[in-house]
Amino acid sequence: MSPLSGSAFRVGTWSVDPKSCQITRDGERLRVDDRSMRLLVCLAEHAGRTVTIDQLLDEVWAGTMVSQDSVYQAVTSLRRLLGDNRREPGYIATVPRQGYRLVASVEREVSPAISGPVVSSPYRRPLELFAGSVAALVVAMGFIVLSRSYTAADTPRSPSPSPAVRPRPARAVAVLSFLDLTSQAMNEEYFADGMTEELITRLNHVDGLRVTAPLDSFALKGKKMTVAETAKALNVDYVVVGSLRRSGGTLRVSARVVRAADGFVVWSQSYDRSSRDLLKVQDDIAGHVAEAIQRCCQA
Repeated sequence: MSPLSGSAFRVGTWSVDPKSCQITRDGERLRVDDRSMRLLVCLAEHAGRTVTIDQLLDEVWAGTMVSQDSVYQAVTSLRRLLGDNRREPGYIATVPRQGYRLVASVEREVSPAISGPVVSSPYRRPLELFAGSVAALVVAMGFIVLSRSYTAADTPRSPSPSPAVRPRPARAVAVLSFLDLTSQAMNEEYFADGMTEELITRLNHVDGLRVTAPLDSFALKGKKMTVAETAKALNVDYVVVGSLRRSGGTLRVSARVVRAADGFVVWSQSYDRSSRDLLKVQDDIAGHVAEAIQRCCQA
């Protein structure tokens, strides 16, 4: 049983109740879906330490077959609930090419109904003990598995040959973070990031394309790199770039496909949509752009 899954605790300025799947702060109460709550609990248990993508998949999505995109989507959703800023994180920091780290303070919270006034106290030591127990269990299980494998035969089997390297797909694509050009305040950055995420998800289901993970794409956000440098860093043939502008109730999303070999724009398009339903806009435009990129990259 997770040491925090059934206990109320504080993370930063938020009070977290895993049992009711709610977080509260200054009279504000928000409902958190089960997946996001499990993610928050997992990060809190490893507060201050980097949690890899594989760890999150094992602990939060145990028994479920999902891709790394699911981790990124869940982290994005949790950041929005916490009011966090990915560029200057106060809660969840991205560790490029590794995973995520909870940087906010974490404290166990005692229920006032049991112990009077709320008292918060650090619980770093219980978490360390929990981590140590898990490590010991993993080592023990590994020893048992190795022992069985060697007693199953008279002599140890020779190492299996390395699996054949799969040929690289004909086309590899990277979708860079869409730029929010609406204002200096970057009020639409969350939508631009969501647009990027949705497009990566769509392209990831296109046969014959290899699409870089969101974590790798977003790690380059804000860095001044040429198309050639970006393509080399991500080992891709095409780079997709885009931007977002708002005028009143209208959103204009522009997208371009740049060929890494020569830096030429091989396709570009702008889409004007009403901003009343942002999720629908993301889904609609991502579908159109994905179809165009598929035709362009597989031609």
